[in-house]
Amino acid sequence: MRVVIIGGVAAGASAAARLRRLREDIEIVIYEKTGFISYANCGLPYFVGDVIKEKKDLLVQDANAFSKRFNVEVKVNHEVLSIDREKKRLIIKNLNDGTEFTDYYDKLLIATGAKAVVPSFAKDKKGVYILKTVEDAVRLKTALKEKDVKRALVVGTGFIGIETAENLSELGVDVTMLELVEQVLPQLDGDMSQIVKKELERNGIKLILGSALEDIKETNDGLIAIYSGGKTIDADIIVLSIGVSPESSLIPSSGIKGSIPVNSSMYYADDIYAAGDVAEITNEITGEKALISLAGPANKEARVAADNIAGLNSVYNGSLASSVIKVFGLTVGFTGLNEKTAAKSGIKYSKIYLSPANHATYYPGSAILDMKIIYSEDDYRLLGASIIGKDGVDKRIDVLATAIHFKASVIDLKDLDLSYAPPYSSAKDPVNMAGFIGENIKEGRLKQYYEEDIPEINLADSIFLDVREKIEFEAGHIEGAINIPLSSIRSSLSLLDKRKKIYVNCQSGLRSYIACRILSQNGFDVYNLSGGYRHYSYSQKSKNTLCGAEI
Repeated sequence: MRVVIIGGVAAGASAAARLRRLREDIEIVIYEKTGFISYANCGLPYFVGDVIKEKKDLLVQDANAFSKRFNVEVKVNHEVLSIDREKKRLIIKNLNDGTEFTDYYDKLLIATGAKAVVPSFAKDKKGVYILKTVEDAVRLKTALKEKDVKRALVVGTGFIGIETAENLSELGVDVTMLELVEQVLPQLDGDMSQIVKKELERNGIKLILGSALEDIKETNDGLIAIYSGGKTIDADIIVLSIGVSPESSLIPSSGIKGSIPVNSSMYYADDIYAAGDVAEITNEITGEKALISLAGPANKEARVAADNIAGLNSVYNGSLASSVIKVFGLTVGFTGLNEKTAAKSGIKYSKIYLSPANHATYYPGSAILDMKIIYSEDDYRLLGASIIGKDGVDKRIDVLATAIHFKASVIDLKDLDLSYAPPYSSAKDPVNMAGFIGENIKEGRLKQYYEEDIPEINLADSIFLDVREKIEFEAGHIEGAINIPLSSIRSSLSLLDKRKKIYVNCQSGLRSYIACRILSQNGFDVYNLSGGYRHYSYSQKSKNTLCGAEI
């Protein structure tokens, strides 16, 4: 049996290696359009920023070494031009000399990935770059060394855009970011993205949100980017990171315009399989088809495809799109559904915000983790999470991804037996804390309200009660709130009207929860602001002006 793999990066190389480990008796050929296989494209921004010094460090496997180790024929700089599905023939172009030839296959794996989206007006413009391949990274890094680059525009605030902006900034370049939607990192909900926005701005990144790139003009002094009805930005270079589209053009007769539809065996049709960014897969929670362009899923899909090509029975059940990204001094992690995707899928959900410390506060260096947990309103099943903090984010997001995969409820989190030592965690880990909150909600010990509920609350029959200390209250608070510090709650019960609902807040939600327990056991109808004033201030984008009254 002759197996041909089109594409030799994450999915293609992984599939070839797995296939060889399973079967020594088949021929395996890889055709890769670029000059490299199995390279770390996730590391390209760090190569540009000189964090990764040498090009060779990006190469997980050298083509020659890979070929020898796995007895795979590797053809780099070879582009597959067309597929004859009936005859199982390929037409290939050797990009080294321009010649074309024909090859055949018994089974075919398409692992061509996705191509960067480049508007027609940006093509062939000097000083405009993308960051998809090693060659792209080398071109950009060379330009930074050879030209006097002082101003850069990065278009798009997804993973690659933010990582590129950070690395350019660390090189001393003045960076502006342009984003079509009204927030950075569109993978996050808007409230959590405000934390990332603040970190970018704190590190000198200029942000222009809710604006579309419309044209690029070349001048003697560099480039002019035109956006949103004629506004302009001057730049020495422009890096486009506005998205990718699946490279599925090799099967045009199918009518496929996006990713290649495959079943759980990664099988398409006519002895053709697909894996990686080119393949349509399933959202593990909703069961809906999705395009998830991440290295982890790509490698798992490749393994499943190789298993089935080799004659095994293997399935890929979908992805949670678990991700993590460094944003200057912060780590941002997310998994599963956010509010936007849950609502779009018609799922009834609720949410929990919490802001615990990443490790024991008495041990030096503790810092806050901003956490958001999404769960099913019907059965409390975990649906998704996002976490932002300086340290300990990756550990917790992976624990939550595991819990989601095994269909745990938010309440199950309280029983997880997680490792503890003061430099790493607390005796009650932040993940456990989310479970405690979930249990309190289910058992009726805690009723929550959210930032978006505040404008709808009628002060005629309600009270906003801030239980922080006076100095915190005076620094900013919810309009109309009164201030009774937690330490004074028991002695101030007579000042509150039991006929009114009490909407309590503190900074993070902990002190206000304690206040809620005191008040509820004294006959008050109380609600706790999930995430506290800390989250409220992020959601409002700026602190409120001083208003309200103090008791």
